[in-house]
Amino acid sequence: MAATSNITGLGVVLGSTEPDGLVEWYRAALEPLGARWESHMLMIGKETIIGFDGRDDVAEKAAEPGRHLVNLMVRDMRAVEQHLNTLNVTWVRPVDAVEGGWIFATILDPVGNYLQFVQGPADEG
Repeated sequence: MAATSNITGLGVVLGSTEPDGLVEWYRAALEPLGARWESHMLMIGKETIIGFDGRDDVAEKAAEPGRHLVNLMVRDMRAVEQHLNTLNVTWVRPVDAVEGGWIFATILDPVGNYLQFVQGPADEG
């Protein structure tokens, strides 16, 4: 392995037949939690992005929503839960504490993708 990593970040692009609606939903869900809209993508953390793409080669809804899980690390899961409840999201996995101090929660986005929030034990507060 190289002494210095050549990888500087991570991004995911969500394809949709209706990307404008998906962008609107993700902005409402994530900007109050600290994401910021920049150009044509959401900046999540220092070097992580969520992009959006209008596509005609995908179905309107995800056929297998668990195939790709978009994970976001958070500091305060209860604040996330409180905000998302104001948007009437569909909870796939309500806030759930597991062994080792990890906390998980998963919601469904408007096109059927899973968006999972994770709080690590060092971030408990």
